[in-house]
Amino acid sequence: MKLNELRDNPGASRTKKRVGRGAGSGLGKTGGRGIKGQKSRSGVAIKGFEGGQMPIYQRLPKRGFNKPNRKSYAVINLGTIQKFVDAGKIDSGAPVTEDALVASGAVRRRLDGVRVLAKGDFSAKLSLEVTGASKAAIAEVEKAGGSLKVAAAAAAAADTSE
Repeated sequence: MKLNELRDNPGASRTKKRVGRGAGSGLGKTGGRGIKGQKSRSGVAIKGFEGGQMPIYQRLPKRGFNKPNRKSYAVINLGTIQKFVDAGKIDSGAPVTEDALVASGAVRRRLDGVRVLAKGDFSAKLSLEVTGASKAAIAEVEKAGGSLKVAAAAAAAADTSE
């Protein structure tokens, strides 16, 4: 392949619609905008405008609160960890940290930490070290003969008490 042979995939790009170029073009005169009215004029952007009526997004009550500094965790299920152990992507001999999960591709990125949930079958004897885990996940890992250490449990408790 050479630079001069580069082409878009067929159907990837369309030719520009040339508006107002005579009646024979099919888009002459009014250019597909109909006749008269605000939308036929240039410079009109009416996204939430309802003709002078109070727009729906202003009529509906606003509820709740979005915490600006909330933590966002990368979530992984025990079933997924088991698949990666079976595939040999996670070393079951060494302790499995958040960095090991990212390196193996099981978790895309750490975000504010990794949280383990109990969905799926789990039988590997692993030593997991993560930011958070559900009670069911901790019980499942210990039942399989491994250990799950939650690193940020003390830090999270300190955050909520303040």
